[in-house]
Amino acid sequence: MGMKMNKIITIDAEGEILGRVASRAALALRGKTYSDFLRHLMPTTKVKIINAAKLKLDPLKAKATSKVRYSGYPGGLRSLSWEQIIAKKGIAEPLRLAILGMLPHNRLRAKIIANLTITE
Repeated sequence: MGMKMNKIITIDAEGEILGRVASRAALALRGKTYSDFLRHLMPTTKVKIINAAKLKLDPLKAKATSKVRYSGYPGGLRSLSWEQIIAKKGIAEPLRLAILGMLPHNRLRAKIIANLTITE
């Protein structure tokens, strides 16, 4: 009954645009590429992204796009641009964050993102 396959999908990110790779990975992680997709079941598909360091990322977008978090306290708004995140953690982190944002915000989200592997 729905998604019995344990499949590994490899995506080569060389020369690709970050958002396009993230979109393909999110669809595959979610299990929507299979005909037996059921939204309430945990997909077993694993996605491996290779050559992430060779992704195309517009330098202006890297400066303009940011990750914002808020501690809940006055003055607790913190933001890092993608450029700063890449310098600190590598290109894999903005890619992971993009994929995470494309997944449903529910209880399965953390389990689904655990099936993602990014190699630079």
